[in-house]
Amino acid sequence: MALANISLRFKFPVPQLQSLSSSTFHTLISIRKPSSIACSKPSSSSSLSAGDEVSKEANNGGEKRRKLSEQSSWEVKDSEGKDYLYRLGAESDNVNIAVGARSGMIDDVFIGDFLGKDSDIVFDYRQKATRSFEHLQGDYYIAPTFLDKVAVHIVKNYLASSLNIKIPLILGIWGGKGQGKTFQTELIFKTMGVEPVIMSAGELESDRAGEPGRLIRDRYRTASQVIQNQGKMSVLMINDIDAGLGRFGETQMTVNNQIVVGTLMNLADNPTRVSVGQDWREADIVNRVPLIVTGNDFSRLYAPLIREGRMEKFYWQPTREDIVNIVSRMYEKDGISRKEVASIVDKFPNQALDFYGALRSRTYDRSILKWVDDAGGMETLGKTLLRRKKTKEVPQFIPPEQTMEALLESGYSLIREQKLIMETKLSREYMKNIDD
Repeated sequence: MALANISLRFKFPVPQLQSLSSSTFHTLISIRKPSSIACSKPSSSSSLSAGDEVSKEANNGGEKRRKLSEQSSWEVKDSEGKDYLYRLGAESDNVNIAVGARSGMIDDVFIGDFLGKDSDIVFDYRQKATRSFEHLQGDYYIAPTFLDKVAVHIVKNYLASSLNIKIPLILGIWGGKGQGKTFQTELIFKTMGVEPVIMSAGELESDRAGEPGRLIRDRYRTASQVIQNQGKMSVLMINDIDAGLGRFGETQMTVNNQIVVGTLMNLADNPTRVSVGQDWREADIVNRVPLIVTGNDFSRLYAPLIREGRMEKFYWQPTREDIVNIVSRMYEKDGISRKEVASIVDKFPNQALDFYGALRSRTYDRSILKWVDDAGGMETLGKTLLRRKKTKEVPQFIPPEQTMEALLESGYSLIREQKLIMETKLSREYMKNIDD
């Protein structure tokens, strides 16, 4: 009779209760109030007295609850007297699946052996949100003016608490297309040992309202955690910001555009108080993280965002000396002297830095076509490039020897294509009557 009553109260079938151990059975009884058990059909006095005895023992502290540790993050209180589990539950949008999915945590009973004790198998990969630039191998040239501006901005923000001046949180680097703004910044990060969090303009829009603004705040807090937990300098960098927030012609201002602009302005005004949706807490103070943005035309941005005090502007237009030094390092392994590089730069003036990189890339075209013929022709490219990797090695590609004649020929070819685009406007051919 007692098992039947307990089964009705706890929604367990009787056979399942019979399989429970005596300690588990008494625990199930003790967690219910005596009054709720008495509401069921009266059972034998012996079972009730046993339940009352267990409840009384639990209430009197007969068995003390074992603490995990004196410094356990699960039991430590914050400034408001709330523990970790309370704060975790207060964050309505929390998706921290690593808390309950790991062995030894709160819901260990749900951890099985099918996927292993740590079921979140991509946890370690998802935590890496920063860049370390191991791919930048070799000796590159960093323009001194560019280096000074970026380094001073980073240092000033890290010393903001000890400097009695107004320090802009955002450094806006703008200038012509293909002038190496992003690449020069990455070289500086590698030189200074900075591990940044990098975003692009494509992440500033979403089909969900508010998502890009939340993403910026989340990435900002991630950079702050790099500073606090890893002891490394970090920066939040947004590339081509004017492409995502700029107003061009009659383009529409979206809700996400407004939220992103407001988020960046709020970060500049309150760089140590950043919320991602949870309740505000007095103890929730993050590290100040320098913010660097790049773009081509900042006049397209919302004026209050780029005002003095929030954003420090830096116009990057490399001089002839900067271009020669950068391109010389690029062609150094090809045996092209600095004097020859200077003559190439003078041959094609008023070109962006990426133009001189395209020269070298264009000289590879003939060698690649020769490699295709030697590997079996166009018809067998799929087998050569993909399937052959499993059985045989792909035929070795021998880079062409760089000469002044080949580089100049590639340069004139690129110039012809540039002029053809500007002079031949095919839209007029498609709509001949538009001028009538």
